[in-house]
Amino acid sequence: MTARDPELDPLLTDLYELTMLQAYRASGMNDTAVFEMFVRALPPGRNFLLAAGLEQVVEYLLGLRFADDDLAWLASTGRFDDAFLDSLRDFRFTGDLDAMPEGTVAFADEPLLRVTAPLREAQFIESRVLNLVHLQTLVASKAARCVLAAAGKPLIDFGLRRAHGAEAGLLSARASYLAGFAGTATVAAARRFGVPVFGTMAHSFVQAHDDEAAAFADFARAQPANATLLIDTYDTARAAHKVVALARRGVPVQGVRIDSGDLGAHAREVRRILDEGGLAQARIFASGNLDEERVQALVAGGAPIDAFGVGTRMNVSADAPFLDCAYKLAEYAGKPRRKRSEGKATWPGRKQVFRRADSAGPMAGDLIALDADQAQGTPLLVPVLRAGARVDPPPALTALRERAREQMAMLPEALRALAPAPPYPVAVAPSVRTLADAVDAQARSR
Repeated sequence: MTARDPELDPLLTDLYELTMLQAYRASGMNDTAVFEMFVRALPPGRNFLLAAGLEQVVEYLLGLRFADDDLAWLASTGRFDDAFLDSLRDFRFTGDLDAMPEGTVAFADEPLLRVTAPLREAQFIESRVLNLVHLQTLVASKAARCVLAAAGKPLIDFGLRRAHGAEAGLLSARASYLAGFAGTATVAAARRFGVPVFGTMAHSFVQAHDDEAAAFADFARAQPANATLLIDTYDTARAAHKVVALARRGVPVQGVRIDSGDLGAHAREVRRILDEGGLAQARIFASGNLDEERVQALVAGGAPIDAFGVGTRMNVSADAPFLDCAYKLAEYAGKPRRKRSEGKATWPGRKQVFRRADSAGPMAGDLIALDADQAQGTPLLVPVLRAGARVDPPPALTALRERAREQMAMLPEALRALAPAPPYPVAVAPSVRTLADAVDAQARSR
């Protein structure tokens, strides 16, 4: 079989994408289609989303190819005719992509991206595009809440081991860094994306030694520039005293980590022990089933914790583990299209999102309008691909991270809080509503 990056596997899709492609081909349908991806509603407790995952979508579209072994396997299923399979040999994405840049704050019903391409191309990519944008937007939105709760204190992604698979762990590290985390414990994310990597030690390292102090000394000698010692394997306070004793003997210690129990109470006691022992410079790092609510409580309570490790609850977005996202046809063959299903109706036509800011700077309201409208505000969807090629070089992840920081700073204060706030105003332009009425009237006449 052909060696490839599994993330670019064209068969990483839903079967119906391929069966529809064969039916479209048989019917001679391949005019220009416009699809838009959006989230129907914010999850409970969320005041905003943070768009992420666009770069992985671009990489997927640029690398989309069917190899001989893909076509051979599809043939073996007996579902597809030879002429259709042969047409896939030269299948490429040749269309346009417009999208909100990663790190953009977004809200329900707003298109995060818009695909304009021949129908078969635009249809086929649906499943993977949703998969990529959904995951990173979900994680980045949760991570952004953690960043706001931490009030400037560094956060490290600890979530690989409980992420839902290897790709999810890797992309969660990227999404959380984009949202403002200081780095990750996932080594592959450091190599692939340049995310700063951090690590301490495990309880098993301490348990493997007969003596806790010996374990600390061995680790500090092996990692003299990164000696953050895990001190809650047995008795946290006694371990802190052992750290002080080792430091007095010249063993390098940068900090300690607490991973269990009452983190606030332990941090206060450990801080006192370290300070009295001459280790005022040693940092206290806390981890252990943290999320934005627990981080906020520790910060608000004045716990002397310098940084936090946040894992499972952020990486799987435990309180809101999915977004109700959709990728829907808005135009085909030059005609606006609209889904009218109960509870899932869509707005027709290719659209743009315009954002207004008030005189003091914060976001004041968004308008979902037709792309051709001249509306007040900054258009949020920008050209990314034209005729299947990049418009600009890929942005640096650090630049996207800075955009996310600036975007969150522009949120109205109530939306920056963890508590549910009155919804941010998102209006639908009269032009869109008029077009929807016209599409509905035409459908009734038929």
